[in-house]
Amino acid sequence: MTVTAKSRFSAADAEHLYHLPAWGKDYFHIKGGKLCVQLPGTAPVALEDILADLSAKGRSLPLILRFPQIIEDRLDKLNGAFAKAIDESGYIGTYQGVYPVKVNQRRVVVETIAEYGAKYRTGLEAGSKAELALILVQDVHPDALICCNGFKDDDFIRLALWGRRLGKNVVVTLEKYSELDRVLRVAKEMGVRPAIGVRFKLHAKGSGKWESSGGDDAKFGLTASELINAAEQLKNLGLADALELLHCHVGSQLTDIRNIKVATREAARAYAELHKLGVGVKYLDLGGGLAVDYDGSKTTFYVSANYGLQEYADTLVWTVLEACEQADAPHPTIVTESGRALTAHHAVFCLDVIDATGPTRSRLELPKPSDPSAEHDLIRDLRELLGNVTVKTYQEVFNEAASIKATMHSLFELGYLGLLERAHIETLHNEILGRVAAVVKGLEYIPDEFTALPRSLADKYVGNFSLFQALPDHWAIGALFPIMPLHRLDEPPTRDATLVDISCDSDGKIETFIDLRDVGKTLKVHELTGEPYHLGVFLAGAYQDVLANAHNLFGRVNEAHIRLTEDGYTVELFVNGQKAQRVIENMGYEAPQLRTWLEEVISEADANLSKAEREALLRLYDAELVGYTYLEALRTVPG
Repeated sequence: MTVTAKSRFSAADAEHLYHLPAWGKDYFHIKGGKLCVQLPGTAPVALEDILADLSAKGRSLPLILRFPQIIEDRLDKLNGAFAKAIDESGYIGTYQGVYPVKVNQRRVVVETIAEYGAKYRTGLEAGSKAELALILVQDVHPDALICCNGFKDDDFIRLALWGRRLGKNVVVTLEKYSELDRVLRVAKEMGVRPAIGVRFKLHAKGSGKWESSGGDDAKFGLTASELINAAEQLKNLGLADALELLHCHVGSQLTDIRNIKVATREAARAYAELHKLGVGVKYLDLGGGLAVDYDGSKTTFYVSANYGLQEYADTLVWTVLEACEQADAPHPTIVTESGRALTAHHAVFCLDVIDATGPTRSRLELPKPSDPSAEHDLIRDLRELLGNVTVKTYQEVFNEAASIKATMHSLFELGYLGLLERAHIETLHNEILGRVAAVVKGLEYIPDEFTALPRSLADKYVGNFSLFQALPDHWAIGALFPIMPLHRLDEPPTRDATLVDISCDSDGKIETFIDLRDVGKTLKVHELTGEPYHLGVFLAGAYQDVLANAHNLFGRVNEAHIRLTEDGYTVELFVNGQKAQRVIENMGYEAPQLRTWLEEVISEADANLSKAEREALLRLYDAELVGYTYLEALRTVPG
């Protein structure tokens, strides 16, 4: 979509430009030039209005807006899809979801899923002792599964078995065959009959970024021979009914429904064969992998999915049904561990843009030679090229300008060209590229050598955030998230930009964006006016909180928990981001000791500082230790 300053720009235009219907149609829409959030039975609320209210109360950006009701809605949708599939297929069994807390262990997330999900018997999955410790105290349904996955020591197993003593439906899943003896020994010591699950290593593999987590080379899982031996060992010990669950997992963010169907069929066949061995298996846990369509393209691209929620549920239910009917096995309780699909949508990361740089933004006036005839030949050549950019000549002009710039660099390095002349040449070269880009944009076919031109000319919008804290998956694995302005959506965005953060790391940047046909190289944004300009990063509720790191000692950001109502919203809770002192102490320092050391440094420099200066420095230091780690009291730099 081509956007010009003179074009009429509507909400529909903005929704099309940012692909909003493709990824946000269930929860977000534009009204009155602002991006609004809305759920059935609630009024539309502009995110920008929430930020303005929080700002008036002294709450600083960056911050996360959390909407627990969206998690509730995701639970409704997931369980509704399986209920529909079970009803329409005639499946004689039930569905139970399990939330793997590793996806997001934040208290509001876990408690919302445990409490609201109780009506669906939604369970929780722990992959460590710490996760199990927080899960055991959650108010889940008595029949909800508490799955203990991952490698385990004796204390992990003891804590799980204590959970059974407390009346919780805790299942200890064997990730490797050697764990069985440990579980049996600890259970015998405690006098507790265990509920055991086994992870079966499927041959089938998933699709997307995490396909290597499945298949024959997977990190976890028992082979077919190990599975049979485990079943026989339990039968010989009179514990055949203790083996309750078969667990299979082929990866996260599975993009292709065909791979899911193949893996489900293999898992269902293994369940049926295990049942024939005479053990009490009744749960078939098909693991996680339900994908989130981050870019809305509905393809097998790694941030998308070629299926929807209902098709996912139908595929699992029908595939298990057919395998069980064929083997004359009872229909198991189908279990999935969908974490990303439950939590991604509920969190919006909001940031303020504080500055902008770029090759076409310079407004500096360069001195001109007093004698125009003394102007360097390269500068004159570029001026001539600048006035000769047409559809017929743009390629020739582009190549000639590149050649002149290369010559300039060689002459500058040899000392034959001054800094002022270099500045003039760089400025003219950028102007030529801008005109060439304008010509290329209108072409039906764009030659390959010009595809990188938009990014090279794009602005760099400086956001008050740390990529490593806010979106670690973008930095680490190139994950894409929908990003768009939260306001001014009734104005045409006329600038192309990439985003850079305030860390001093060159990797702290976002240069790829969602696009329905490709990966976008730039983001359409508005010209800065001096007023606050806010961007939102969406679908950020899965993994980003828990994988975040304190690079440059930027800590966890502020967050507001928002409840939507019939006539507006309320802030249920505001959680302050980490103060500098907390982040510093996590690195092994003690704040009082730092203060003492500073006083010693001041004392050594006593002759250079007045009493008032010493006191001012100490006040500033103390304030910064208890202050937000991000930039504060900033105004957006006008364009």
